[in-house]
Amino acid sequence: MFTEFDRAAMARALALAERGLETTHPNPRVGCTVAQGEQIVGEGWHERAGEPHAEVNALRAAGSGAAGATAYVTLEPCSHQGRTPPCVDALIAARVARVVFALEDPNPLVSGRGAQALRRAGVVVESGLMAAEAAELNPGFLKRMRCGRPWVRVKLAMSLDGRTALANGESQWITGLAAREDVQHWRARSSAILTGIGTVLADDPRLDVRLPDLPSGRPRPQPLRVVIDARLQTPPRARMLASGVSVLIMTAPHFDEDGNLAAQRTQLTERGAAIEEVPASEPEPVTALRQVREPGVDAGSAATTRLSLPYVLDRLGRREINELWVEAGPRLAGALLQQGLVDELVIYIAPKLLGPQARPLVEMGELRALDAAPNFIVVETLQIGEDVRLRLRPQVTGA
Repeated sequence: MFTEFDRAAMARALALAERGLETTHPNPRVGCTVAQGEQIVGEGWHERAGEPHAEVNALRAAGSGAAGATAYVTLEPCSHQGRTPPCVDALIAARVARVVFALEDPNPLVSGRGAQALRRAGVVVESGLMAAEAAELNPGFLKRMRCGRPWVRVKLAMSLDGRTALANGESQWITGLAAREDVQHWRARSSAILTGIGTVLADDPRLDVRLPDLPSGRPRPQPLRVVIDARLQTPPRARMLASGVSVLIMTAPHFDEDGNLAAQRTQLTERGAAIEEVPASEPEPVTALRQVREPGVDAGSAATTRLSLPYVLDRLGRREINELWVEAGPRLAGALLQQGLVDELVIYIAPKLLGPQARPLVEMGELRALDAAPNFIVVETLQIGEDVRLRLRPQVTGA
């Protein structure tokens, strides 16, 4: 049975963990408090991958006050040697009497072993306190450890009538300044930002984080930019290649008879891009509408290649991408939704109407019945400036 103080101490540990929201990738965000009775004598959080973990920082702050104390940790203490020594060793050496952690670490190198090592050393171990709150801090790390893929968060901005741009493509800006600044914070907490070649060709986005330095004075980390580009059409002079931030272009395997693609590949790699080949899915017919709306779609071709999106996510999981932020056009967003690959939608709704000729939010195949429509649960509604932000997650059948 947990006490009110236990809950308060864990809530403080969760608040500390949140300070590492943008900096711990690919590690989880973890906070720790150390208490003697009902007095916190030390606290810390994991600030950056490769640096001390939360428990070590909290124990250093507690000093000799850690002996006989209770340590509250938002994730099961690690028991393996990585870039830093095992946290269970530090807790045992500090002679803490009790460890309370919120969530078992799904990392197979840790899962259950940290708790076992502490119990073998005579430490009282309890778990499950505020587990849901701890999971919300680390959806990407938890999913990657369990499924091998990142948490996929798709950002969309629309008018009241569900439109994203005028028929001529004009879309800057549907939402207000406050909403656009909010997007910067979501980018900053993400391990990578994903877009499609249609967006690159139409908008030439930078997709970087444009926020002031962190409170510590360190510059904010820049997420990896990932471009889905089946036909290797990314312009070597694209703005995202000019900022020195890592860019990964995922393309289909090509048979290059005349060497043109080899030259394009060389130019892109010279500009700093990494290029990975990904298996293609079934070709998609090119409609007249798509020829008009998507620059780079070959009007003389009967079909256009689409990459296997599940395979893309598997590759990103192997690159230790925890949270993937998607800013893409309606086709790529629709494909992710239709294939059940989206974990969360972040939708900004502007109080304006664009009319039926304007472009749709997503492009999906025709539904023949309402019960085939993807359903979502609203997990948050928030007004940001003049706009409204919705966060939604897929509704699990039977849940």
